[in-house]
Formats: sequence, structure tokens, C-alpha cells
Amino acid sequence: MPSRLHPEDQKRVDEYLSSPVHRVERRPFRVGILIALVAGSVIGLGLLSRLLAQFAVA
Repeated sequence: MPSRLHPEDQKRVDEYLSSPVHRVERRPFRVGILIALVAGSVIGLGLLSRLLAQFAVA
């Protein structure tokens, strides 16, 4: 894919992106934690809504 930048500008962009500031080590993304958080939120909000419905009826 050709760059839309001039070669000098592309060189500066490449140098900027390859600088040590942009090479942060990150932990790998773990899908299981995301699914657990979403499921926990849905279950928690469902239980809260049932609790509020019990108080509204009484």
C-alpha cells in the first residue's frame, strides 16, 4: 500500500514510531477476563433489577 506522505515525512513518522517511548511491553489480551466481567455485570444488574422489582411490588 503506497504512502500518501512524502518520503521525508514518512521517514520522520517511521523514526517517531520506532522510538523507545512507543515500545511499551504489554500483557497479552485475555478474552476470558473480559467475558467474566461482562457476564458478572449482566448477572449483577439482573439480580439488582429483581430486587428492585420485589420492593416495587411490596
